[in-house]
Amino acid sequence: MGYVISIDQGTTGTTVLVLDEELAVRGRRTVDFPQIYPKPGWVEHDPAAIWASVTEAIAGALGQAGVSPADLRAIGITNQRETTVLWDRASLRPERTAIVWQDRRTADLCQQLKSDGHEATFRRRTGLVLDPYFSGTKIRWMLDEDPSRRARAEAGDLVFGTIDSYLVARLTGGAAHVTDVSNASRTLLFGLRDLAWDPELCQRMGVPMAMLPEVKSCAEIYGETRGVPGLPDGIPIAGMAGDQQAALFGQACFAPGDAKCTYGTGAFILVNTGAEPVASSSGLLTTVGWKLGAGAESGETSYALEGATFIAGAAVQWLRDGLKIIDNAADVEALAREVPDSGGVTLVPALAGLGAPHWRPDARGLISGITRGTSRAHIARAALEGIALQIGDLLDAMQRDSGRALTILKVDGGASANDLLMQIQSDVLSVAIARPEILETTALGAAFLAGLGAGVWKSKREIADVWRQERRFDPAADRGYVEEIRSRWQVAVGKA
Repeated sequence: MGYVISIDQGTTGTTVLVLDEELAVRGRRTVDFPQIYPKPGWVEHDPAAIWASVTEAIAGALGQAGVSPADLRAIGITNQRETTVLWDRASLRPERTAIVWQDRRTADLCQQLKSDGHEATFRRRTGLVLDPYFSGTKIRWMLDEDPSRRARAEAGDLVFGTIDSYLVARLTGGAAHVTDVSNASRTLLFGLRDLAWDPELCQRMGVPMAMLPEVKSCAEIYGETRGVPGLPDGIPIAGMAGDQQAALFGQACFAPGDAKCTYGTGAFILVNTGAEPVASSSGLLTTVGWKLGAGAESGETSYALEGATFIAGAAVQWLRDGLKIIDNAADVEALAREVPDSGGVTLVPALAGLGAPHWRPDARGLISGITRGTSRAHIARAALEGIALQIGDLLDAMQRDSGRALTILKVDGGASANDLLMQIQSDVLSVAIARPEILETTALGAAFLAGLGAGVWKSKREIADVWRQERRFDPAADRGYVEEIRSRWQVAVGKA
């Protein structure tokens, strides 16, 4: 039997899975690495520390699996998106620390681009908003930080990549400087329709095109391992996608209208919109879902609408750390089950403002409807309802923009293990919730793509056949109660 390695390179650590051809996880290892905070609002990573976490996690996962490296068929990569790395093409030496997706240092540059009247052009061509979140302004900042870098970038000696691109360069010993369409679509430099770097946008951003990686599909052979500790030379790197797109693929959301929600500190919701990008009128992002470059479905491109809520699992952490009404995050479900409903309490978890579709960075968290009879349990249940109601607003906007009614929502991420939250989510949306057996769907998506790229699987149909549901939640609440809490929610959001 052949095996696939999936590298899930995240914001705080790297997880590597070793999967067999039936998608059974044979080995798993996570290795954390330090976060760097040079100034308030600045977040950086050491690329060397990321690479070390990858090689250590590979060795640990293979050791746990008891798999010989000679039996590996392919390697897939999924990654924290937008995090920006510059390195020397010849030596692979990082030019400086990476600027992480969370970093806000380029807010003034984004505002200047808006003031210069460029916002509509970037929005129309890339599907994104001008925000420090994305990679383009990070590249510009790095080039402006040290003027000597620009000449090297224009000559192609100093190169840019998101984490996927940097890892492929390291895995191949510098033979490949590539990225995939999903990560490229998060840079503010990439045309959504022609799936290519946009020369005019690069010029406006001040980014030399010679430093950009070649853009590939999400499933093809980008290169082979060379000089990687613990791995033989010649293993194909054959699949790549940004973490949220990989989760969409890993959830087998292959048809237009299929949607997934990843519950973490915040929540990321993506809906497959099919072969054409859909512009949003609700402040959502339009992004590339994936493009397949191997097998029978070669050339197929799927787009997605994406929205994020800033606070999901973080609301439970606040109950633990701020209000101290629970000792552990896992305790929130049992506490919330002590009452049949929230007792008229509404909690708006706007602890970091409100994202789409409200886009209210000035919003603040709010608890309303408290009476003498309000207990810890009512607040806990209202917090879970607030998470679900926030996602309900977002998915309502997605359905309006896409013109497709949601029939089922696939879920993953740590908070999706909370059965009560999933039931409340189903009730709020009036649709079924499907939770898979493997919650690490980002890593699963990377494995799927690598398997397609290397011929382990021939089509998405084979993958859909092996995707397995662990539990389904169907709407069960009284509709009158759901309408009541949604009405209270709208009033509370207006006050927040």
